[in-house]
Amino acid sequence: MRAKTTDNTAWKAARPAVSVLIPFLRDDPSDLLHLLDEEAASVDGAVEIIGLDDGTADTDLTARLITQVKGMALPVRLITLPANEGRAIGRNRLASAARGGSLLFLDSDMRPDHRRFLRDWADLVAREDPAVAFGGFSLLQAPTDAKFQVHRSMAAKSECVPYTERAKQPEKYVYTSNLLVRRDVFEAEAFDPGFTGWGWEDVEWAMRVSRRFRVVHLDNAATHMGLDTVDALARKYEQSAPNFARMADRHPEIVAAYPSYKAAKLLKAIPGLPLLRRLMRRAAG
Repeated sequence: MRAKTTDNTAWKAARPAVSVLIPFLRDDPSDLLHLLDEEAASVDGAVEIIGLDDGTADTDLTARLITQVKGMALPVRLITLPANEGRAIGRNRLASAARGGSLLFLDSDMRPDHRRFLRDWADLVAREDPAVAFGGFSLLQAPTDAKFQVHRSMAAKSECVPYTERAKQPEKYVYTSNLLVRRDVFEAEAFDPGFTGWGWEDVEWAMRVSRRFRVVHLDNAATHMGLDTVDALARKYEQSAPNFARMADRHPEIVAAYPSYKAAKLLKAIPGLPLLRRLMRRAAG
């Protein structure tokens, strides 16, 4: 089966400067789409949205999203895949469908922290046209349930860093959500399709890009709503071991200096995972 494409009325005539690219799998991006569409008037045609359903195979969700997309003021295209292609391939597919000169990657479980989110990105592109720019993460709107406390604490320490601090080590704080990439940069350094499943494809991409292009940091944060429980988080890291090995093989000198290197080696050792889960549960309690 081939990919199904749905465009709204505003899509055909649009000439955007920024393409917002939203991949999703078994997540409902409708809340994010609604929030972004509230800014349609303020960006005045400078922004389009492309959503990619990477094989969810949920006919009810697809029908709801098609209805929503057709009613949006922003130019929107929804691409629905019959089977999962993976995060790296999916993002490359999104980039191929984009028409803007700058690509804003945004995960479906993100929520802008203010109502100038798209306008600030569009203004930055018009003013500076940066090669790569990262807006930042926050936990401002994230759930505070006890079951998510470990993930919340980890994110607060490693990911939710003020832009003034991120700017001191720009290459260290680059993630593939709330990330703006100029088209020529992405064409020079696309995501490695050899990465499959969850994890590390964004880190590996950042290692390559930061060697060739300047990374700009700004205060335009969005909240990562998709916090995981201890067990879910441990499973993700366990499953990401092949991706980590691929990254380490390509960038051994950088990976060896990462604090996460020892942790990933531990996670790759299956016998150590039950102990890790117990320690994480203890921390959660």
